[in-house]
Amino acid sequence: MESEQDPLDRIQRMLENKSTAKQITYKKLISSFESLSKESKRVAGELKKKSKPSDHDVTVDFKKINDHEFQVKLAGDLLIFVLHTNIVTFEEDSEVMKEVYIKENEINRYFGQIMIYNFMSDSIKFNRINDPGYLLARLLINHEGRYIVEGEGKLGRVLSNISPQAITEPDLNILVKLALTLAIENDLMAPPYPQVKFITLHQKLEKTQELGAGEKIGFRMNHHGKTET
Repeated sequence: MESEQDPLDRIQRMLENKSTAKQITYKKLISSFESLSKESKRVAGELKKKSKPSDHDVTVDFKKINDHEFQVKLAGDLLIFVLHTNIVTFEEDSEVMKEVYIKENEINRYFGQIMIYNFMSDSIKFNRINDPGYLLARLLINHEGRYIVEGEGKLGRVLSNISPQAITEPDLNILVKLALTLAIENDLMAPPYPQVKFITLHQKLEKTQELGAGEKIGFRMNHHGKTET
């Protein structure tokens, strides 16, 4: 069966363009994550100096877990920042795909991801493995360092379009502060009484710390990403 074009030629072009762009994107993502970690540590340090709560257990802490994760504890909230190793793009009908910048160059549509999750700090402290955490925000960065932030509240309104320039340390500083604000503004919601009215002996013996645990109000994302491998 004859073909107008040798498939190897197409594979070669994809390797030279798409795959190379993804590698550049990942390197840009790693660099941005390191900067985000520094800014988060800086913000946590500033909060420690400014805040003087009467209860010494109300703490603000920064903790680096590894090259792909760090945490910021803000009283009862724990924000977990995670670098995702896959590069993603968006569905063709996404609003992002309609932007002129995306249409100008095919490789502009590929983004690396940094996820910001909100957990209750006691969930980690007491190893309450069934407690839910929520995706507070998602930072997406492409090969040029241009970015989008998907999230709730100001995170979704202020930073939801592709930035006109590469991400900077001041941008990351603002992102951290908005994420911390959003986390602390959303209070725990007590589960409905009928859900906690009855317990089994197994729950009493094995999961005492989980009983009556509250749940954070969930967060919705503004766009639906499609994962590329």
